[in-house]
Amino acid sequence: MRERWFGATGRRVPEIAVEGELELDDALVLEEATDTERLHEAHEAGRPIVVRARSAEQIKAALSHPEVATALIPPDRRDLLDVDLRELTYGP
Repeated sequence: MRERWFGATGRRVPEIAVEGELELDDALVLEEATDTERLHEAHEAGRPIVVRARSAEQIKAALSHPEVATALIPPDRRDLLDVDLRELTYGP
């Protein structure tokens, strides 16, 4: 499983995690990663950023932003833990 830095906390977290199974501390939790100003501000402050995702496409969109630490998926979509981001991004 690939990991990313959780803001400036010094922790590394899975790039895709099930909501409720990851300690979020004071992370900025977003429904989508479209507000680049908020992403930049949180990143500059060292605050972790997580984005909720319900599909492979939403995971790809969230993680295309290097500021985002992890994509949170709902417990009923555990199948998304197996998303191959390399294939989704670059093809088979």
